[in-house]
Amino acid sequence: MTAPGTTVGVGVSTGATAEEVLAAVDAVLPAPEGPVRLATLDVRAAEPGVREAAARRGWLLTGHPAAALAAVPVPTPSARVAAAVGTASVAEAAALLGGGRLVVSKRVHGRVTVAVAVSTDVHDVDLRHQDIDLRHQDIDLRHHGDVEVGPGLVDLAVNVRADAPPAWLRAVLVDALDASAAYPDPRPARAAVAAAHHRDPAEVLLTAGAAETFTLVARALRPHRAVVVHPSFTEPEAALRAAGHPVERLLLTGPGYRLDPAAVPADADLVVVGNPTNPTSVLHRAADLAALARPGRVLLVDEAFADTVPGEPESLAARTDLPGLLVVRSLTKTWGLAGLRVGYALGPADLVAALAAQQPHWPVSTPALAALAACTAPSARAEAEEVAQRLTEHRAALLAALPPAVEVVAEPRSSFVLLRVPAGARVRERLRARGWAVRRGDTFPGLTSDHLRVAVRDPETSRAFASALAETLDPIDTTEEVR
Repeated sequence: MTAPGTTVGVGVSTGATAEEVLAAVDAVLPAPEGPVRLATLDVRAAEPGVREAAARRGWLLTGHPAAALAAVPVPTPSARVAAAVGTASVAEAAALLGGGRLVVSKRVHGRVTVAVAVSTDVHDVDLRHQDIDLRHQDIDLRHHGDVEVGPGLVDLAVNVRADAPPAWLRAVLVDALDASAAYPDPRPARAAVAAAHHRDPAEVLLTAGAAETFTLVARALRPHRAVVVHPSFTEPEAALRAAGHPVERLLLTGPGYRLDPAAVPADADLVVVGNPTNPTSVLHRAADLAALARPGRVLLVDEAFADTVPGEPESLAARTDLPGLLVVRSLTKTWGLAGLRVGYALGPADLVAALAAQQPHWPVSTPALAALAACTAPSARAEAEEVAQRLTEHRAALLAALPPAVEVVAEPRSSFVLLRVPAGARVRERLRARGWAVRRGDTFPGLTSDHLRVAVRDPETSRAFASALAETLDPIDTTEEVR
């Protein structure tokens, strides 16, 4: 048997705010057991108030076609509603369509109508799995910055620091190609990674890119309550959902987007958080992250950008005293190796073994293994530290050049900054027309189309971008576009 779930059906008038939706739900929602789904008419699922309400609580959001709702018998029908949308009660039909029994019949609260159904049937888990695409129609968890880039565009959308590996690393890769006739031998790379982080080799998992770890976790674990801290890299949540695991979102809020350990549910047995966090560029305190570790819980800390911060002051990579801690690292960002897929994870030996059991034979290629060994050597780590120091200066140059109308979100500490600009979607398209690619923010849970993530480049490039951004924000140009 699986944990029960709650479906909250809502009917809303156009323009209802998130505050109205949540107030109506809170007035009737019993203490939920298991995951909560917010369900409504498909056209209403696109309402900003409904989307924001679901995002704030980390609830699943499902939109149903009118015909599907009309086929559901409801206990409290309304001829007026039936005439308007084709079903006798959007709230009750949406609640019941997910299965289970109605525990709260429709209640009207101003512009919002709410009904609640609870299910304990295993069959409903199948329905939740089938709803994966529908429930996230407002957020594309598989959208990444590389799709923003195109011919002729200056790439500020992808967080890879360099457009090619340095000469010494290219030489390593060429030598590795000559050795590629033999099957890969991971032992030297595993030993190098272990030495770099003062770990036992049994605590090192080598992966085809850091993102592979998220898929391995989703396959190897059976969490009863998985919590992903957002806004953050969406691949962990996407991997969990693809494996059929319900996911709760803990949404951090501005202006600081800081993690409060007390906000994480005590019974969560899988917690995922980024540090520094993509896309906010916030660096959480190691002590706050360590406070989340406990027996019976896997704490996955995504440190893909840790080496972009001088000294890596808040890294947990060397911590072996924290139960269930799994730290994910990447070589992609600093060394320009996105296409090679190179990453690793550090954790307790038994957890590493469980994840490795989900991998095929020889999951990491010989060139990738050579890169792992080379880039975790002391000389390479010293070079990465120099790069991080320069990055701090380059980030300061970018921030200093930005026009006053642009809000810098939180305190950036990594190789990118999160901006908030008026009419962000239009600004992004107009920047693209001027030759600049930036990362849209509205595919990160908790952010909106007004958020743009911008990679830190050299000061000259940053100043040119800031000038283009200022011109894009020109109120005369904006008026002309609206007209």
